[in-house]
Amino acid sequence: MADNPIVVEDRGPIRVVRLNRPAALNAVNGHLRRAFIAAMDAAQHDGRVEAVVVTGTGERAFCAGQDIDEAAGLATPRAVAGWLTDMRDLYQSVRDVDKPTVVAFNGLAAGAGMQIGLAADVRIGYPGMLFGQPEVRAGLASVVGTWFLSQYVGAGINAELSLSGELISGERAHALGLLTRLVPQPDVLPVAIDEAERLARMPRTAYRLTKRRLRELTQPGFDAAYRAGVAAQQEAYAAGDPQRAMAAFLARRRRPD
Repeated sequence: MADNPIVVEDRGPIRVVRLNRPAALNAVNGHLRRAFIAAMDAAQHDGRVEAVVVTGTGERAFCAGQDIDEAAGLATPRAVAGWLTDMRDLYQSVRDVDKPTVVAFNGLAAGAGMQIGLAADVRIGYPGMLFGQPEVRAGLASVVGTWFLSQYVGAGINAELSLSGELISGERAHALGLLTRLVPQPDVLPVAIDEAERLARMPRTAYRLTKRRLRELTQPGFDAAYRAGVAAQQEAYAAGDPQRAMAAFLARRRRPD
């Protein structure tokens, strides 16, 4: 189980999908992406599954974002485009589940971690967690994340979070409407499962059709954000910003205390 980047557990009709790279703060790399997409697709097509809860292993992080070791090694525009296509497919795998999807933020949700949450129906967090879009600090343009934020907050807050890269508390994220519910940290997963069970009791066809319509309304914007994101990150990598920022981060991480 320790070698599996995704761990799946069924609690009755509720499937819990757990990001499982705690030593890397559940950061997203290729292995995790592929396993996560497969897990979400399996949940979508398994008739025994009535709702999905996504959470992370450990108490530090739900997901710290992109794996810096992977992102720092992208050397060509084609590699950048392929990486972003894979990330698009990860977010789309959440959007494509017609059943209720609930994210239980067990810790930090940054970058890709935030975006996984914003792709779901419901987000449960706790006051002291950290939440945000720190891409610019890693030399990356905030494009897809900015689109996700635009579905929940106005232009001023979006600019503040996307341009500063600052992480905000769960308490502020809830006040802004980015978190659906705020509960004590030990209650995050139990409340998320309760919420998934509640939504699973809704009339299924009506729920599915409503989700489909919401997806249809937002899909053009999501697709446009992905295309813009590819062009922006290729330009950023050509300028060398991500390589410099990530090299500095990796150097700090290797430095002995």
